[in-house]
Amino acid sequence: MQERQPGLIPRFMEGLKKSREDIRKKVDRVLSLANKPDPEMLEELEEALITADVGVGTSLEIIEALNERIRQDRSLTGEGVREELKSIIREMLDDERTEAVPEDTATVILVVGVNGVGKTTSIGKLAAHYKHRGKKVLIAAADTFRAAAIEQLEVWGQRAGAEIIKHSEGSDPAAVVFDALGAARARNAEVVICDTAGRLHNKKNLMEELKKIQRIINREAGDCSRETYLVLDATTGQNALVQARMFKEITDITGIILTKLDGTAKGGIVLAIKRELDIPVKYVGLGEGMEDLQPFDGKAFAQAFLG
Repeated sequence: MQERQPGLIPRFMEGLKKSREDIRKKVDRVLSLANKPDPEMLEELEEALITADVGVGTSLEIIEALNERIRQDRSLTGEGVREELKSIIREMLDDERTEAVPEDTATVILVVGVNGVGKTTSIGKLAAHYKHRGKKVLIAAADTFRAAAIEQLEVWGQRAGAEIIKHSEGSDPAAVVFDALGAARARNAEVVICDTAGRLHNKKNLMEELKKIQRIINREAGDCSRETYLVLDATTGQNALVQARMFKEITDITGIILTKLDGTAKGGIVLAIKRELDIPVKYVGLGEGMEDLQPFDGKAFAQAFLG
């Protein structure tokens, strides 16, 4: 298990400022109006969680757990209720940690997601993240549907110091991945990150494209570990869950990259993803800088979410 980085919690505190201020305001108002916990207070707390995009089912689960603790300790008042609420959220996420790429095994990461969620930016930042850890990184520009996608990826690759394997616009994406894996073997690259198209409106074509890419990876990647990361935009709240369910039908998702978490009051979407989809959040975007794509840490999130 990797050590928590120094300064990780302050990074999450700053990145989740909007979400924290929004939900704390609502929780403070509810607790200030109730001398002792009652059904009305619990209902209003549930509503506060739902409006933070924790999700209806997850919010209900949290409130049921809180109600049980109140029944067990009748002396709980406003501040005690707040601490129990924090504790429940911490427990929900405390096992969520992003593991480092194995030191002795090469890794192939397939990155999927609709256009506009920050996929290209996330790939560049992910490449920089692994470069910073001493890994040789290669990026496959397999979104050949848009010339702009290839050009943007080249810019981010240069910033990150990662090599790019590309073909011309309209080329077979699987052929790009094939060439990238061959180049990775020849150049001793330890991490290969593969971009993909985000044409979710044509689900059948995208499904066939991803299946073909997966076959190439399975055949050519040898003993490499494999990941498929879905990029979601935190500012879209519950719509991100809809996208996640759609992509889950198309391919096996091993982790989520949640972008723009610093720009929204909907930070509760992390909890919704965890409980409703059972897909781990691997990385979160906490700013615009190259270093602001951070490995997810459940304890740091829980502390930053409610303070």
